[in-house]
Amino acid sequence: MAVKFSEKALDHVIDEMIDVVDHSKDEIFNISEGARSEYERLLLELRETKNKVIQHIENGDQLDQKVRFSRQRLAEVSKYFDRYSESEIRQVYENTHKMQTKLAMLRQEEKTLREKRDDLERRLINLSKTIERAEGLASKITVILNYLQDDFKQVNEMIEDAKEKQEFGLKIIEAQEDERRKISREIHDGPAQMLANILLRSEIIGKVYQQGDMDKALAEMRDIREMVRSSLYEVRRIIYDLRPMALDDLGLVPTIKKYISTIAEYNNLEIDFVMMGKEKRLNQKYEIAFFRLMQEALQNAIKHAEARFIQVKLEIASNHLRMIIKDDGKGFEPNVKKDKSFGLIGMKERVEILDGQLTIKSAIGKGTAISIQVPYNA
Repeated sequence: MAVKFSEKALDHVIDEMIDVVDHSKDEIFNISEGARSEYERLLLELRETKNKVIQHIENGDQLDQKVRFSRQRLAEVSKYFDRYSESEIRQVYENTHKMQTKLAMLRQEEKTLREKRDDLERRLINLSKTIERAEGLASKITVILNYLQDDFKQVNEMIEDAKEKQEFGLKIIEAQEDERRKISREIHDGPAQMLANILLRSEIIGKVYQQGDMDKALAEMRDIREMVRSSLYEVRRIIYDLRPMALDDLGLVPTIKKYISTIAEYNNLEIDFVMMGKEKRLNQKYEIAFFRLMQEALQNAIKHAEARFIQVKLEIASNHLRMIIKDDGKGFEPNVKKDKSFGLIGMKERVEILDGQLTIKSAIGKGTAISIQVPYNA
């Protein structure tokens, strides 16, 4: 009886340690995010300050030339004061004094701006180091969690039951039907509509040609050429979406990097990828699921949220996988249900099949953050 009590007490202590370390890791994530936001704000302020310094230098140099000329004029008036009236001498002296005072103030403002610029550069360096340390510390904490969960956590009947439940939940037929519905919608909304439009535009070309308006006919043909090119891209994208070969050959992380690079270049936006934990090959069903989840989240951020910056974070731990997709788009109200929101519904269904949890945080004008976590034992 005493032995069982000790084992339960040890398990309880280890569980609390894991909760504390996991909470600390989340706090480090928040610190890293806050530091990145502050870094971007200071970087913008630094650019504005540098422009002001340049402007003050140019204005100061121009005013300095005027001051030298005015001082020469003052010296001439002072030397030949008998040739000038008292009012003329006073005006030259006052103008010179005003310009000298303005120049001194301008130089002082320039000095203040230079000091501000130097201070911003120092703060940016410190913030950069803070971000680097936070990400390094998060990686170390992930390693600590791996040790706690692998070396100290005992496998029990609950974990076995969870595995059996998870395997049972992965229904192949339902997944196939979901993919068929998704492909059908994409073909209907993409290439099919484009081809119908191309057919209509080709009929217009025939009518325009018969009317003898060659310029308009050529313009219509150029438009059709662009539509054909777009249709070809959509078809290739759908084929790639069916099964990217890199996923089988290279694994999840290299495939994500390649996909992010391609989609960022095509859409002319910035996508940042952060890898936490140890990069390794995963069970095939998890690699496919997480790639699809990331893919759907990016497409939603680009098409619906109109985001210009997206960040993807992937964490591979010993007993779970976590992915966070965050964008700066226009956001939405997660509690308000929308018709035909097939993307988010499909993501939730896929995460539920993996016995995981999907969390969406969003607000109008404040972007969207999607967090996905599923249990995983290598």
